[in-house]
Amino acid sequence: MNYRFHPAALAEHLDEVAFYESRLVGLGADYLSEFDKVMSRICATPDFYSQIAQTGLRKAGLKRFPFHVISRVDPIQIVIVAIAHQRRRPAYWFDRIKPQK
Repeated sequence: MNYRFHPAALAEHLDEVAFYESRLVGLGADYLSEFDKVMSRICATPDFYSQIAQTGLRKAGLKRFPFHVISRVDPIQIVIVAIAHQRRRPAYWFDRIKPQK
């Protein structure tokens, strides 16, 4: 299974890469590597991760960085809804999900 980003989630992802790289050269690449590992696991076993209430969304944590990947499993792909900090602004991304028809 493959994945795609919600536009706002892509912006968050790229902001985190830039932020970590500005802190220490190579740290942005470390973040990307960790993200790629998590996405490989999500794509291989999408139903393994915790559901968020009754939203149909799932969350998977990065090990080294304080973020969750918030995603929705669609029939043909995984949609990344947010790259959310684990302790800041809970559920700020909630308006990105559309009611399921």
